[in-house]
Amino acid sequence: MDTPETPPTRADGGDALVSAFNAVGADYLFCSSGSEWAPVWESLARHHRDGSPAPRYLDLTHETVAAGMATGYGLLTRRPQGVLLHAAPGLLQGSMAVHGALLAGVPMVVSSSESTTYGDGPGPDPGGQWYRNLSIVGGPHAVAQPFTKWADEAASVHTLPTMITRAAELATRAPAGPAYLNIPLEVLLEEWDGRHAKPLVPPGSTHSSPDEADAVAALLRTAGNPVIVTETAGREAGGFEALLAFAEAWQIPVVEPDSAVCANFPRTHLLHAGADIGPWMAEADLILLVNCRAPFYPPSRRPAKATVVVIDEVPQRPHIAYQVLHADRYLEGNAANTLRQLAKRAEGLDVAVVTARRAAQEERFVAEQSAIDAAENKAAESSGAVDPVLVAATLRRLLDGRNAVVVDETITHSRVVKRHLKTSTPDSYFYVQGGLGQGIAVALGVKLAARERPVVLTVGDGAFTYNPVIPSYDASRTYELPLLVVIFNNRVYKSMNLNHRRFYPDGAAAETGEWLGTDLHRLPRLAAFAAPFDLHNETVDTPDALTPALERALKAVAAGATAVVDVLVSR
Repeated sequence: MDTPETPPTRADGGDALVSAFNAVGADYLFCSSGSEWAPVWESLARHHRDGSPAPRYLDLTHETVAAGMATGYGLLTRRPQGVLLHAAPGLLQGSMAVHGALLAGVPMVVSSSESTTYGDGPGPDPGGQWYRNLSIVGGPHAVAQPFTKWADEAASVHTLPTMITRAAELATRAPAGPAYLNIPLEVLLEEWDGRHAKPLVPPGSTHSSPDEADAVAALLRTAGNPVIVTETAGREAGGFEALLAFAEAWQIPVVEPDSAVCANFPRTHLLHAGADIGPWMAEADLILLVNCRAPFYPPSRRPAKATVVVIDEVPQRPHIAYQVLHADRYLEGNAANTLRQLAKRAEGLDVAVVTARRAAQEERFVAEQSAIDAAENKAAESSGAVDPVLVAATLRRLLDGRNAVVVDETITHSRVVKRHLKTSTPDSYFYVQGGLGQGIAVALGVKLAARERPVVLTVGDGAFTYNPVIPSYDASRTYELPLLVVIFNNRVYKSMNLNHRRFYPDGAAAETGEWLGTDLHRLPRLAAFAAPFDLHNETVDTPDALTPALERALKAVAAGATAVVDVLVSR
């Protein structure tokens, strides 16, 4: 008796989605599960059974973890990944992390779903939850518009693959960021004719014109006291190296203000001029803003005499509500390309002027290094609780030569972390953008992109409590992504408390000591939350215990387990 032939499997919207993300080059689908994604899961099961290529799927248990990991992965790879959330509620839950990706300039395609028939149409029943609980007036794409670059709906399975391609194209182009696509469940269940999307191709390069570059080079030759200010030059591929070559060619100091969110320039380099733009506001005659979205605060603060040149592919960020650059001239090609053009034009310089400029910067650099050394010596000699300077300096010493990446989600300690870690290589430091509570997820995504590199998260105790800790630790253990998590624990929402004191220095709280909304002494030992996941965890409350604890933690990370070190700091 002949065995009957198995009828061909009917392809549907799930197959169209997997095919499209495969075409755009997504390595991963970061999914926080929802009832709409059964067609995608079925398609992936078929791909795995048949050995067909498909993005790798990560099953994550919180929306912030899904979007945050995609952000961390994109910080290093600079390529769009897929993020699947659940309906409008899941999109709202993950919106803070998606907004963080927008601020960080990370491309991704975020999708969730809705129902268009509510059970009254032909075909499979979508489920009563869409009618009763999950739908939102205007659709989830209307919800996503304020915190994405672009948001729309894929209204048919026949346009779904090319809509995903379009979303990835938009996400990749400057300024890079998340695009959102609402894919109704009925579209995912709809029969698909197999028309595949065209693979994604890289965007074309952009350059400032030679005439524009020549004009700025002329300004550089006549400037006596120029300065470079940058926040995100290092986010562009080759940007770190291009800025270094440009600064060296013209012998111009580089300021990374407190608003700098990644490694842009070696902090160990003589031309690194610290984080304070203040002295330059009166003294500089030329300020070059390189990928610098918010250099002056308050925004009305204007340089006294400097000509301001803005070097940025998209200087006026469309997602920033209010932005003031005081620009006198723009160079709007790709910043790395523009910096390379300008470096080649470093000729005909006044040797005496350049020599004097370098000598003045060397004096500033030596003074700053002396101040750092003095602060570290003082911290090392302190007794009682651990000085946060000692934590950052000890991390720098232990991470030396390891090619580590530091993801930072501290607030009141962020200046300490940047100043004393002294990162000096590309993609070695990232500050978490947007609201607090994404740091562990972003660090996990960075680790996913760089499994061979140690990844360290520095985080305050307040920010730590905002993180979805349980889902993050689950992802770390499940996908073998070991991190070193170092908590700067001062037992208070210090930033909020400082604001209260600043706004009401002689108020009732100052009189009575009733500081509301900021006390965290009641929290249990934060490292202990790692114990149920069999992760290494320690609490440090004395300076002498710090180095051994961090050494044990790094050893645990090297062995494959996340380690959490909760350091009770003095301030």
